[in-house]
Amino acid sequence: MKGRVLIIAGSDSGGGAGIQADIKTVTMLDAFAATAVTALTAQNTEGVFGVVPVAPDFIRQQIEVVLDDIGADAVKTGMLHDTAVIETVAAVLAEKAASVPLVLDPVMVAKGGAPLIEPGAIDALKRLLVPRAAVLTPNLPEAEVLLDGKIDGLEAMKQAARDLLRLGCRALLLKGGHLAGDTVYDVLATAAGQRLWQSPRIDTRHTHGTGCTLASAIAAGIAQGLPVEAAVERARDYVQRAIASAPGLGRGHGPLDHAHPLRSGR
Repeated sequence: MKGRVLIIAGSDSGGGAGIQADIKTVTMLDAFAATAVTALTAQNTEGVFGVVPVAPDFIRQQIEVVLDDIGADAVKTGMLHDTAVIETVAAVLAEKAASVPLVLDPVMVAKGGAPLIEPGAIDALKRLLVPRAAVLTPNLPEAEVLLDGKIDGLEAMKQAARDLLRLGCRALLLKGGHLAGDTVYDVLATAAGQRLWQSPRIDTRHTHGTGCTLASAIAAGIAQGLPVEAAVERARDYVQRAIASAPGLGRGHGPLDHAHPLRSGR
């Protein structure tokens, strides 16, 4: 096992997204997952039915005790639901993990449509965490919020990726799964330029937790010393296989098959 990933995110009682998906992903990619839980949610494949936030002081304590003892080679953030939490996370990372790469998944809305961040907290996210991110991983709706504009096609995605990179992150993976069509596009932007991935869309409703899973897979790769592009390449492959072999659980947006490497040998 190589690579320590500290995951700072919310819990998903249904097991498909959030901390649960993050731990499964990091473990399956042979890295070590530690966590700081930011919120508890009551959710399943049909939606989010309740949220209990964790006090910022306790979020700080979770992060501090992990970093002081176990340490981290990468940090991955997910659900950071309000300004106080974002301010706390930014402050403790600056104090304890300033040189540790951050993979920032700007979680804003659950798959079923429930909001997971207060509107007023988005400015804090852009101001305090985006500029220190080694990789920012928004989907199209999140990117539209961050840029306050519409992204309606591949060329608009490429321009949005350039614009998002100007917010200060070192790399930006813009996920295009929300665009209509039979092909899914993802754009990676860095100071060196852009790389475009495209893959056939898998016709399934079992895509709950894809964003969490992809970001955690990238974080595992970075923690293991992979360059960003290689980490993204491996993460995309892992997620595609997890979608393709999803177990078909639940009546709504079902979870992925995070354990597929156990059967495929990959």
